[in-house]
Amino acid sequence: MASVAPGIAAWGLMTGVAMVKSGMSLIEVLLMGVLVFAGSSQLAAVPLIAAGAPMWVILATAFCVNLRFMVFSAHLRPYVMHQSLWRRMASGYVMADLSYVLFTRRFPHPATDPVVIKAQDAYWAGNCATGWFSWVGASLLGIALANFIPLSWGLGFAGILALLGIMCSLASTRLRVVSGGIAGAAAVATFALPFKLNILFAIAAAVAACLMLDKLPVTKPLPAKAAGTGDPV
Repeated sequence: MASVAPGIAAWGLMTGVAMVKSGMSLIEVLLMGVLVFAGSSQLAAVPLIAAGAPMWVILATAFCVNLRFMVFSAHLRPYVMHQSLWRRMASGYVMADLSYVLFTRRFPHPATDPVVIKAQDAYWAGNCATGWFSWVGASLLGIALANFIPLSWGLGFAGILALLGIMCSLASTRLRVVSGGIAGAAAVATFALPFKLNILFAIAAAVAACLMLDKLPVTKPLPAKAAGTGDPV
């Protein structure tokens, strides 16, 4: 996580500044900065809060943005079932996108050996702690310096660069690349909608397209003997 921590910190710093600029109280931004460890949903919710959007729109947006963690948690469930309930809840709280990617690359399959299970737990804790401190520490710094850091300094652009880096690292299959393209196109096409509802449409369009594409039959290559010979297959 050390190599991506600066990008996470830049994103967190910008989010801390944005929360203060949205008009939320100091207590609210501090609680959100520490308890809501979900950068994408924070960035989606803060403009809605600033615009005075209805609560259901804010909650629905955050829910849709974080739907991917249901998939993550289902995949990670076998790794943590040896833990107590509260420990599993804490493990889920600190898990984020990049820590999930790095963890599953390091440990593609859940371990059964006690020594390897301890190694997985240790890697999870160290990996997630680095990401958590990078994000929350930078968010708190952004909250503290919000009145001295104008948004025109380009911190938002730094956050966009961090998001692009995360997106590119996750675009490891054709289906993921297609889903990203569909989400971007849908967000641009519905940009004029109020309360940033174009984000919801972008997510819904990408999920629907991926579900349909995933159900398409896979075309298998022809057998070596039949390919190019005119033999019936």
